[in-house]
Order: sequence, then C-alpha cells, then structure tokens
Amino acid sequence: MTMMSRTSAGRLGIATALALVNIVGLASSAKAVSLRVQMACASDYFSYCSKYPTDGTQVRQCMRANGHKLSSGCVNALVAAGEVSKAEVARRAARAN
Repeated sequence: MTMMSRTSAGRLGIATALALVNIVGLASSAKAVSLRVQMACASDYFSYCSKYPTDGTQVRQCMRANGHKLSSGCVNALVAAGEVSKAEVARRAARAN
C-alpha cells in the first residue's frame, strides 16, 4: 500500500468511525440509539441516507422511507431496540409484496 493509499484509507476509517458514533440521529432527539443499532445500520445509513446529518430528523425520515431496503440485521436491531415493532415490519413487508 502506498503512503497516499494509507492516508486515504486512514481518513476513510476515521470518517466511518465518526459516522458510526454519530448515527444516533436514527432515534428521536430525546432517545439515543443503542450501539447495536448504530453498528447494524451503519451500511444502510451510508447506502441510503448519508446525505443527511446523523443528528437531524431527516435521517430518521430517510431510514423510514427506505425501510423496505434495510438489511435484516438493521431491521432486527431496530426491533430489538424498540425503534420499530415486529407488527410494523410485517405490515410493511406484506405491503411490499
């Protein structure tokens, strides 16, 4: 790996770590999201909602709008954390089919 590649990779790693720490925007401002949700939903955030700041309401709306595309790991973590109910997940899945 060249010096430039290591520097770029290092910056990307730092940016990713900061984003993971800040994904608390998935929850309402009164309730922070668990580390489990942050880790399980990080790739979904980057795939669908990274244009929104993690501490804003827009990221929560974006994740909800893209709920049918979220990974099963993210959905399971959101259910376990009480962010969304199993009934809501089932209702949305039925509607998507």
